[in-house]
Amino acid sequence: METYDNNRRVLVGMSGGVDSAVSAYLLKKNGYAPIGVNCRFFNNEDAFISDKTCCSLDDANDARAVANRLGLPFYVFNFTDAFRENVIEPFVQSYVSGETPNPCIECNRKLKFEKLLQRALELGCDYVATGHYARVSFDEGSGRWLLQKGVDPAKDQSYVLYCLTQQQLSHTLLPLGGLTKSEVRALAQTLDLPNAKKHESQDICFVPDGDYASFIEQHLGKTFPSGDFVRKDGAVLGTHRGIIRYTIGQRRGLGLALPAPLYVCEKDLANNRVVLCSNEELYSKTLTARDVNLIAVPQIDRPLRVQAKVRYSQAAQPATVEQLDESHIRVVFDEGQRAITKGQAVVLYDGDTVVGGGTIDMV
Repeated sequence: METYDNNRRVLVGMSGGVDSAVSAYLLKKNGYAPIGVNCRFFNNEDAFISDKTCCSLDDANDARAVANRLGLPFYVFNFTDAFRENVIEPFVQSYVSGETPNPCIECNRKLKFEKLLQRALELGCDYVATGHYARVSFDEGSGRWLLQKGVDPAKDQSYVLYCLTQQQLSHTLLPLGGLTKSEVRALAQTLDLPNAKKHESQDICFVPDGDYASFIEQHLGKTFPSGDFVRKDGAVLGTHRGIIRYTIGQRRGLGLALPAPLYVCEKDLANNRVVLCSNEELYSKTLTARDVNLIAVPQIDRPLRVQAKVRYSQAAQPATVEQLDESHIRVVFDEGQRAITKGQAVVLYDGDTVVGGGTIDMV
């Protein structure tokens, strides 16, 4: 990590995990005055029944213990209303409309780098910092702040940060961008931090058992009726258990006895049908995306060659992007991509640099 030569105050989002703990330590080591903050997204009556999520009450206690160990001021901010409005409600409505959303991106967009930054500036802090594995830099030539991949390819989180604006990036520190996960773990153990051996968070925090459909039905107070599984030609193959229980590319859990493997390729909301197809039919080259945020460039004036990815775990693939209007782009891949899914993000790269991205709305 680079050495900082200032003494500015920075608000550090501390989730209770090892990554944010090491981030706080590195900031203090390099001359910053960190203030630890845990963001409370749930009321006391909300129960966390999984050990795979972040943001639980135990996590808040872990964050406080780390702050005490490092000698940092520590506060808990109550963002429960904002989280419900900006993350949970859009997640539910996106699923109901046939999409498969990524709530972690919306949490970054609306909470961690908007609400938290606003609070930081109100408190006289110059920066917010998190434990994300990505890098922020300033390009003198273009006069723009850049977001780049973390050096650890297995942990790079630039995909879920594509939504950051120039103003947000100018006030963001990501101390782990130049480190690998193993280096972070080793440092935490050397420092004897209380959470040095803590597990990774894996599930969506407000759906701790991973059952999105049950969560949505409970949240809305309604159930979703069964309907037909069909082929593209309309041939009925069986009965599904509610259209929100299926995602594009899904094969397992269909409950059908089929002569050959079939996969979910479309959700026909108007007719309450889930359309199945062969694996080969899941591939497509073209998508459009809405709510576009560009980072490396202010706009795309002509077709631009990029590498693009349509899911977090995917390797970026060669593609050409055109900007259709202020908030929409069209991406055409050189080769077909499997199971491009509405509601997920497409993120554009130029090497290690994030050009921008948006929410997939048409395939």
